Amino acid sequence: MSINAIVAGFATYSKLQSSHDDDRIDRLNHLYTVTILVVFAIFVGGGQYVGTPIECTHSTQPDAALRTYAKTYCWVANTYYVPMKNELPSNIIRRESLELSYYQWVPIILLFMALLFKLPSICWRLLSGASGIDLDKIVSLTLESQMGDHTRHRETVQQIADYMDRWLDAHRQYHWNVMVRIRQKISKLCCFCFGKRHGCYLSGLYLVVKLGYSINVISQFFILNRIMGGWWNIFGMEILTGLTNTRERRESPYFPKVTLCDFEIRQLNNLQRWTFQCVLPINLFNEQIFSFLWFWFIFVACMTIFSFGLWVARAIVRNSRSRYVRKFLKAQGELTGEEDKRLADRFADHYLRDDGIFVLRVVAKNSNNVVISDLLLQLWRLYKSKPLVRTGADEVLV
Repeated sequence: MSINAIVAGFATYSKLQSSHDDDRIDRLNHLYTVTILVVFAIFVGGGQYVGTPIECTHSTQPDAALRTYAKTYCWVANTYYVPMKNELPSNIIRRESLELSYYQWVPIILLFMALLFKLPSICWRLLSGASGIDLDKIVSLTLESQMGDHTRHRETVQQIADYMDRWLDAHRQYHWNVMVRIRQKISKLCCFCFGKRHGCYLSGLYLVVKLGYSINVISQFFILNRIMGGWWNIFGMEILTGLTNTRERRESPYFPKVTLCDFEIRQLNNLQRWTFQCVLPINLFNEQIFSFLWFWFIFVACMTIFSFGLWVARAIVRNSRSRYVRKFLKAQGELTGEEDKRLADRFADHYLRDDGIFVLRVVAKNSNNVVISDLLLQLWRLYKSKPLVRTGADEVLV
């Protein structure tokens, strides 16, 4: 294999891996969690459809044909679990109430969960393009500029700043009246509902997608609790309380290794009922997989909800934009007096607005403070060079 082919292979994998228009918590949901679920689904599916997922036997040692039939039937129909120390219920309805109906569908369940974790990312990819800016390309360019020399870095940052300046100007209000002012005030409270010209479409959409990630990871517990028969929500707590009792953990009623299966065979006008004892070796892996997923989902839920709350706080705190801009401009020595500070506030509130600040935050999340400082400095100089800035008329495109 040639070196070019190897490099091309890594490049292809990089494209499949993820884009750079979100933060690490988003990738924790739509990349890492999805990868884990898909790998588990492939592993369990391979064991089910390639290996031997079930083996059944009977105390009377029936013929091979009946054992083969029992093996197939008990996998397609459902088995039920009764601990060895308990007496087998004589009531058929009681036995049916103990059936385990999910172990055949574990690969499909895992893939469905992976799709739900990927869905907010798909919505973000489809809708963010309407903002008029290629955020992924901007972040990629900033990442590439870090690896080059100083001249190449400065040229790249200048190109990104020019591109963002054109984008910000293209989505400003072309007229200014009372209704526009009212809509702009309301848009600060409901940023996703008022579109691109209010400077909050991209940031508002991102908050909605963040909310989607939070709702999804919480809903996973309710969905799995329904599928698994009502025990999933307390599964992790039972694991923690059962760590000191290894015997109890081996005899898990949720992922039993030894189960029972009933079926009837018609012989002329008579029905002969058989009860086979079956071994489900795949449950040995299912138990470990779902134990890991319970704690993983708790971790992902905590991180996602915290991240969503952090982005919401940044959106609703009135002076968060000004503080963010001032921090970098002050480090660059650009704020020398009160006039510059007031101009920096207008720069954040009327020029960058929510969407501009959001783009800068995403760039910062995926690069470093050096890059974001240089980019913000270039935007600041472009802003001060505009003829209407000093008069305060920079709120609209004239």
